[in-house]
Amino acid sequence: MNIHFEARADQVYCIEPQGRLDAVTVPALESVLDQHLAANHVRIVLDMAGVTYLSSSGLRALLRARKGAQAGGGDVVLCNMTPRVREVFEMIGFTSLFQVFDGVAEASASFTKSRPA
Repeated sequence: MNIHFEARADQVYCIEPQGRLDAVTVPALESVLDQHLAANHVRIVLDMAGVTYLSSSGLRALLRARKGAQAGGGDVVLCNMTPRVREVFEMIGFTSLFQVFDGVAEASASFTKSRPA
């Protein structure tokens, strides 16, 4: 699994996983997320444009990262979901748990706006 990372303004960190997020590839993503959370990088944008498949392992990894980010006063938001991945999110109700944006700029800007708890 290839994972691209970019530090953006206002201590927002964009992580771009590529390919399948399944039991085989999720440990690589979890490692990257854990490193960011350990460094107190708790404002995370996951750019999902390159994710072609999302299994239950991938969903658990996203929930775990969000819980860790929120414990540090931040959050994990998502953007650029492919129709297939968005369908999975909607089907299991994850769109009520995660904020999902159309693009990285909008997702990054969400951290500077006040949001209801």
